Amino acid sequence: MKYLKMSGVMGMSLLLAFAGACSNGNEGAKGGKAETVTAVDSSEKIDYGLFCNDDCKEALTLKASRDSIEGKVGVIVSGTFPYGAGTKRMSEEAVQKYFPKLDLIVGNGNSDPATQTSVVDDFISKNVDIIVIDLVEKDAVNPALERAKKAGIPVITIDRWTPVKVTSLIKAEDVAVGRTAGEKVVELLNGKGNVIELKGTAASTTSIDRNKGIEEAFTGHSDIKIVESTNGDFDQDKSLKITEDLLQRFPKGEIDAIVSHADVMTMGAIQAIRAAGREDEIVVVSVDAQQTALEAVKSGAIDATVAYPIVMPMGIIAAAKTLAGEPIPESIKLDSPLITKENVDTYDGKTGY
Repeated sequence: MKYLKMSGVMGMSLLLAFAGACSNGNEGAKGGKAETVTAVDSSEKIDYGLFCNDDCKEALTLKASRDSIEGKVGVIVSGTFPYGAGTKRMSEEAVQKYFPKLDLIVGNGNSDPATQTSVVDDFISKNVDIIVIDLVEKDAVNPALERAKKAGIPVITIDRWTPVKVTSLIKAEDVAVGRTAGEKVVELLNGKGNVIELKGTAASTTSIDRNKGIEEAFTGHSDIKIVESTNGDFDQDKSLKITEDLLQRFPKGEIDAIVSHADVMTMGAIQAIRAAGREDEIVVVSVDAQQTALEAVKSGAIDATVAYPIVMPMGIIAAAKTLAGEPIPESIKLDSPLITKENVDTYDGKTGY
């Protein structure tokens, strides 16, 4: 009887523990959904992916055992577009594969700095040990980042930079990315033609820097002219409508190329080009290398795209190193190769979004 009574107590305790774990599987962050993910395995060797070069790997090599690193990591993505969705998924995978004692909470800025600010403040209230953030824009969220630092929470920025001094910034170099895209346009047009530039959101460092790089690439080529430079806000539907309107304004023979800051906008642009029957007259060069764009490169609908890597698992490893008390560089640069029909198979299915 004593054994049965003890078994009953133990069974009830296990049920209560299971229920408590289930009830804590999702946590709501103010202004944006946050999800808690608990790591389950660290047996796998770390795969840094195609874009973390030797310097990157050296900067992120852990001295501590992965099993020994504990803490709560708050990751905040900038939006729900493919890059943000890929960042969320890959950060969850990195924790689950490599860091059994890290807890991960993911919040979404929903492309709105006010929303992202509220998520940062919510993570401060949740006492996260470190924040990894892809900023919506470089200035508006800065006061919240300063509040996090004042609360003793290290901040790692990925994908986009901020004037705020952070523990580390990990990204590909967007000016160089824009320059590579622009140089490919010059090559494809043999140094002469009218170009439409589809930019991202006006205040994002991504858009600001890629625009700078494209303009640098066109410098010295007086016969290359940007006849329209407009913000598609990293939105496919908006970019479709913009391109439709521009193709009406500029009839056949007046547009030679479209250079786009992001594949998600490019997909809207090529939809409009196809509907207008102008595929053979307009060169298309893009940035990102999301899977739909790689398929478009294969088919010839996009002439080239510059890979812009999702900063995972690198962002999670940087967080783990920081929690372990190990130093990391203030800046870690990722590779951003040009992808064309000739080398697209190397990257097909491997870019994470």
